[in-house]
Amino acid sequence: MRRTFAMSLAMASLMATAHAADVGLAPAAPAVPFYDPLPDSLTWHGITFYATLDVGYAYQTNGRPTGAVVSTLEFIPFTTTRNYTGQAISTLAGNGLQQSNIGLKIDTPIGRDWNIVGRLETGFDPLRGELANGCVSFIQNAGLTYTAQNSNADSGRCGQALNGPAYGGISNPLYGTLTVGRQQSFQLDEILAYDPMLLSYAFSLLGYSGTNGGAGSTQAARWDNSAKYVYQYGNVFHAGAMYAMGGEDTGIFGNSMGFLIGTAYKGFSVDAVYTKEHGAVNLQTAVNDVFGSQTLAANISDNTAWSVMAKYTFEFGGHAPSSMYTKAAKAPEAPGDKLTFYAGYTHIDQANPNSPVLFGDSAGGFPLTVSAGTLPDNNAFTTDKILQFFWVGAKYEFAWGLGLTGAYYHVNQNSYVADNAGCPLGGASKTDCAGAFDQVSFLADYIVTKHLDVYAGITYGKVTNGLASAFPGTPGAKFGFAGTGTSVDTTSMMTGFRIRI
Repeated sequence: MRRTFAMSLAMASLMATAHAADVGLAPAAPAVPFYDPLPDSLTWHGITFYATLDVGYAYQTNGRPTGAVVSTLEFIPFTTTRNYTGQAISTLAGNGLQQSNIGLKIDTPIGRDWNIVGRLETGFDPLRGELANGCVSFIQNAGLTYTAQNSNADSGRCGQALNGPAYGGISNPLYGTLTVGRQQSFQLDEILAYDPMLLSYAFSLLGYSGTNGGAGSTQAARWDNSAKYVYQYGNVFHAGAMYAMGGEDTGIFGNSMGFLIGTAYKGFSVDAVYTKEHGAVNLQTAVNDVFGSQTLAANISDNTAWSVMAKYTFEFGGHAPSSMYTKAAKAPEAPGDKLTFYAGYTHIDQANPNSPVLFGDSAGGFPLTVSAGTLPDNNAFTTDKILQFFWVGAKYEFAWGLGLTGAYYHVNQNSYVADNAGCPLGGASKTDCAGAFDQVSFLADYIVTKHLDVYAGITYGKVTNGLASAFPGTPGAKFGFAGTGTSVDTTSMMTGFRIRI
């Protein structure tokens, strides 16, 4: 039955991909009964080359066509773009479980327990062979009505040669690890560890939307010009501090800081994160850009966020194939199944910047002025915008390779005042009205070998009131698509495969 299920999942992935062609940092893998001739890693003198390719087929009940730059669907309707106009989309797609990437990881001993450590990584579009570039997808949709737009996505990956982490430093088991460069925020690091879907683009709010990982601002999920220190005491306790200067061509113009503390005991672990960002970039929807513009409309904010996350893993005892061993030769114990429960909470406060940004470029060098003489919006949070994220989930991992994951995500937004105008009509009349988001997801992922897995999953998401405003059919919609609806929902399904070396 196990082999039959695995082969069925693999065949479903391959057949769906063929049909679409006709019409149009994860946990270690468990032992599986397939021979894999490739080495565990491609490492030379502590320098490891790695790469990920994630492609498949996706279907969405309420979406937008894939774009000239972004070849994946806008899976989650909790986004900047709000591009859901009732179209059912069936298409090849990429990055269902994670961003396809290529990179180098460095961990080289230099003596007396000191190591040089580092990482260089860039993400790419697996169907187009181009560097990941969410910002230019906004440029290509600038000023277009909703019916004319295709997929576009707010992102800190904006065509840079190294749009992922790019840092180096030193590490010692006694004194800790110090690194400098472009690095993930502590918030992004920790939600990866505590999201049951491991930040999947297709099945996780925390993965597709960068709002949580950037403490309120997607472009602030990765900090350029940063220093990061982490101290680890065995497997029991860890703590860290992080600082970034901010600056031009980044997602943050001002100084920012973050702190991490966590502990683990047997199968239980808990972490807490505090983040403060000054001058963070928040891209506006492309309909706010001037048609043909090469600049981006943006809000600027000071963000304060804190999170508490926990998980517990119960490991079932394995067994040894005793028939293969004599009494004198004790059989090694085979790995057992694992069941992990997850939960997390994040509180985000966005306010007007103490130091207004009068000019400058976002990540990737895109100017933030909308047109000559027009500045980024420094008054989009006249009163503070509050977002509260809650999530829970569970994952069951069979020792023979199958993983089954279920997750639920919820977001609350308060009613706040933007640009000195509040929410007089309530409901979905304006984006600054109070609102909510709910998402439920299920994923089956089968690890064929340590380098290949196949997956299939489904997710349902719904936004209501203020978080649904500006979607077509709501009172806050633009360009003649206004209606009386106060909620928008979509169901997405994707099956595919992922290759990792």
